[in-house]
Amino acid sequence: MTRNAHCSCGSLRAEVTGEPAALGVCHCLDCQRRSGSAFGVGTFFPKEQVRTEGPSKVYERVADSGRRVTQHFCPNCGSTVFWYAEAFPQLVGISFGAFADPSMPWPPVSVWETTRHPWVTFDHKVNRFPGQPWLVEGPPAAPP
Repeated sequence: MTRNAHCSCGSLRAEVTGEPAALGVCHCLDCQRRSGSAFGVGTFFPKEQVRTEGPSKVYERVADSGRRVTQHFCPNCGSTVFWYAEAFPQLVGISFGAFADPSMPWPPVSVWETTRHPWVTFDHKVNRFPGQPWLVEGPPAAPP
């Protein structure tokens, strides 16, 4: 399966093959600010399954874990399309919304629940974590 993600204006793109290695909702304050929403949803693919193209600007930040995250966003429209997280060097994070694809799998996990807005709820079973549980064993696999 091949999926395409892109920014609002279409200049910055990511093409992925296969299903995500991990997928989750993040309620940390940085993801709220990055997404401009109450939470961010990230998909994570092995680097060898991702091809990016187009101009990007880079913003590097330090996550609550203390590790660096390098975000790539479109210099024209400002949409963040993908990022590299020092905690997961083998993966590329791609903004779930950049796919604009209703066939994407549902997120099986919700992290940084300590800063989740209380009105955010889910209709499906979600494994909830107060912080970032993946730092030791890596992100969980996406459901089949």
